[in-house]
Amino acid sequence: MAQFFKFVFASMLGTFLTLVIACILLVSIIVGIVNSASKEKNVQVSDNSILMLNFDYEIPERTPSDPFADYNYNDLQSKNTVGLNDILSGIKKAKDDPKISGIYINTSSVGGGFATTEEIRNALLDFKESKKFIVAYSEYYTQKGYYIASTADKIYLNPVGEIEFKGFGSQIMFLKGALEKLEIEPQVIKVGTYKSAVEPLLLDKMSDANRLQTTSFLGSMYTHFLTRIGQSRNIQSDSLRTIANKLLIQKADDAIKYNLADDLKYKDEVITDLKARTDTKPEDDLNVITLKKYKSADIEIKEDLPNDRVAIVYASGEINGGEGDDNSIGSERISRAIREVREDKKVKAIVFRVNSPGGSALASDVIWREIALAKKVKPVVVSMGDYAASGGYYISCAATKIYAEPNTITGSIGVFGVIPNAQKFFNNKLGVTFDGVKTGEYADMGTISRPLTESERVILQQQVNNTYGTFTKKVADGRKKTAIGVDSIGQGRVWSGIEALEIGLIDKLGGLNEAIIDAAKLANTKNYRIVSYPSQKSILDSFLGNVTDDIQTSILKKELGEEYKIYQQIKKISKLNGIQARLPFEISIN
Repeated sequence: MAQFFKFVFASMLGTFLTLVIACILLVSIIVGIVNSASKEKNVQVSDNSILMLNFDYEIPERTPSDPFADYNYNDLQSKNTVGLNDILSGIKKAKDDPKISGIYINTSSVGGGFATTEEIRNALLDFKESKKFIVAYSEYYTQKGYYIASTADKIYLNPVGEIEFKGFGSQIMFLKGALEKLEIEPQVIKVGTYKSAVEPLLLDKMSDANRLQTTSFLGSMYTHFLTRIGQSRNIQSDSLRTIANKLLIQKADDAIKYNLADDLKYKDEVITDLKARTDTKPEDDLNVITLKKYKSADIEIKEDLPNDRVAIVYASGEINGGEGDDNSIGSERISRAIREVREDKKVKAIVFRVNSPGGSALASDVIWREIALAKKVKPVVVSMGDYAASGGYYISCAATKIYAEPNTITGSIGVFGVIPNAQKFFNNKLGVTFDGVKTGEYADMGTISRPLTESERVILQQQVNNTYGTFTKKVADGRKKTAIGVDSIGQGRVWSGIEALEIGLIDKLGGLNEAIIDAAKLANTKNYRIVSYPSQKSILDSFLGNVTDDIQTSILKKELGEEYKIYQQIKKISKLNGIQARLPFEISIN
């Protein structure tokens, strides 16, 4: 008995100490973040300052609204996350700020898609109209990092550094073999020759149709990439293509030889260059300010704010029912936001910012309805981000006008459903069997413990066909096309923004800023302010969610290593409830 109480006491003491440590850790994090936040509010910009830009992090559409959202709980470090909205506004602000002498780009890569990269690059080109300098330096440039750096007056590279310049490649992970080993049959019902979202479950390589569409949109994006770099560096696109095809940039000297960089410098030499540009004495420190601090600096309170408003409704992530969050689209939350701005008489126009690979067809239709209603009352202009495909296009097609970047991935007008048949997996691998009773022939339709019957397949195929018919009709109505015409460019095919413009899926090429300007013009308002919806998560909700998510993700990545991608794919499969309108599981462009 004494031994029993000893173990009980030890267990209680361990639990108590764990709680105490957790509380101390929590208080330390809160105090640290609050202190950091208070310091940022008192930021002052000195004369002859340099705005330093770094994009080596995952760039969200909006900067997190609270100090917990960009905190790394594993090493107690801030991630310094700045959203695309504040990146663009910060660069625009620096253009007219007399205290900012120039921009220093110190980044290897860009933690966003090519459309995100395009918007940042365009903002930097606009900044250059101020005649202020832009200097870029890195030890290693990825292709996205170099795309940003190519806007600079001078591109510097470490003497033993490297520029990645090899062309675009897209790779898909196929799970057919793994599912066969597990004896799990992916029962797929789909519409669309190009609906390649299900191919990783059924094939061990790309279909001819998928290879065709991928070659097409990848080639379109790559041509645009080379053209823009060529314009900035005064190099013919064909020459750049040859440089990439032959992998002529293999060491730092090659970058100088082929004019991709201007000089080879170490960091101290770059600092000397920047001091000369800002008339800073050699013995003095440079006045450098990060974008995260700059966005909080010298905030002026305007007494007379315009009464008219242009509302930006952000819809980012996969589409599902329910509330969602800042990184996923919940039909309830987004629909509520659209309804709110539709009914607000101060809001004269709506910009619907869509960055989504799609998701639930039902949830997409719920959001579509609110956009269709809003368009009857005021202009609705869609601004597409990296992705606005399948369900992402579904929720966009009813808008007054649609903007996309040349390298936005869009289209993918098609639907599918997946019901795994795991009967052999349970029986043969786990020794588990199932039995039961039902009151009707279809009472257990959709169970994963047995294969679909032929009549069930017919019913599900009809449901998928009906959803596709609804999807194409709404696209036809919104884009003023025939259903046959939409079907000819639909069938699940993915398009680049440039291709989408040619076939009429979008109206204009441009980013968020162009969409805002056009929305205001359509609403006949020149004096307006920008308001953002939906409201972002509270500090407490964000903190509790991030702690759990970060710890789980960290453990899984550490244990699974390279196989973590396979885990992510399987996790996505397990969440495919109902008929889906979404992109392939993974479009990775390197």
